[in-house]
Amino acid sequence: MKIAIAGISGAVGQEFLKLLEERNFPADELLLFGSQRSAGTEYPFKGDMIRVRELKHNDDFKGVDIALTSAGAGVSREFAADITKHGAIMIDNSSAFRMDSDVPLVVPEVNAADAENRPRNIIANPNCTTIQMVVALNPIEKLSHITRVHIATYQSASGAGAAAMQELKTQTRQALNGEETTVEKFKYQLAFNLIPQIDVFTDNDYTKEEMKMHNETRKIMHSDISVSATAVRVPVMRAHSEAIWCETAAPLKMEDVIEAFRSAQGVILLDIPADSAYPMPLNLAGSNDVYVGRVRKDFTCPNGLAFWTVGDQIRKGAALNAIQIAEHIIKG
Repeated sequence: MKIAIAGISGAVGQEFLKLLEERNFPADELLLFGSQRSAGTEYPFKGDMIRVRELKHNDDFKGVDIALTSAGAGVSREFAADITKHGAIMIDNSSAFRMDSDVPLVVPEVNAADAENRPRNIIANPNCTTIQMVVALNPIEKLSHITRVHIATYQSASGAGAAAMQELKTQTRQALNGEETTVEKFKYQLAFNLIPQIDVFTDNDYTKEEMKMHNETRKIMHSDISVSATAVRVPVMRAHSEAIWCETAAPLKMEDVIEAFRSAQGVILLDIPADSAYPMPLNLAGSNDVYVGRVRKDFTCPNGLAFWTVGDQIRKGAALNAIQIAEHIIKG
């Protein structure tokens, strides 16, 4: 099994490397690719040091079985043909191919079988917030069809990359010292603030991030579900949170909902109101599962449910989901 990682120097690329080793992924050979700047850098993997190659238009991917890519949509589009032309399966973490009709968009807990139909040898990894949400919605969908969802996301700095995380640290120090804050990665100061805009606004005044959640969810769940999102950047270092309200076609018993969450693949239920026990990003950065808490029936709507989720954006929201897709493919 020959595996490649493209975009190794980024936060997701580094997480690919950690998870392949943590999960004892059956990689007999690993190739690492990066930009001209990162070429020549070496990273440890299973006791060896692997040198990064520059990603070029050539035959470097010949013999590769699976390529995990996270170098941005532009790079993915440019190099997709080079990566797949010799038969490699490209599992892409960018937004480049997500809504293409001939590219499956996969969250293994929800629609793993879609990965088996890949006409272009490309499988798309969904947006991080979508992954977290559909993992939590799937057990409810099995009880009764979900007709619509309202969601507010609380997205950590990690969603904007390593430089954004560093900026939050710098801004926090500057603000506490009474200094002028450095604002480069975000539109406004994030430290001690909330920014209710992630990505650019579209014609309907929703942002691209918010529309991704609507469109991607429908594709993943093969559903007419309607998703109305408000995406907010919050001064948290790592792990995203989501407040979710959903309406089902039929009313549900709360004991059935709780049991569905408790037994769902990829979900951990943490919900003990009497003990103030619920998921929080501070405690769950670095975790692999989607944590669910604050589960309750919406007393204003007979078929409504409300709950809260937390998930690590770099792990389940990106790198882990891609590797789980690869594991599914290997199992056949």
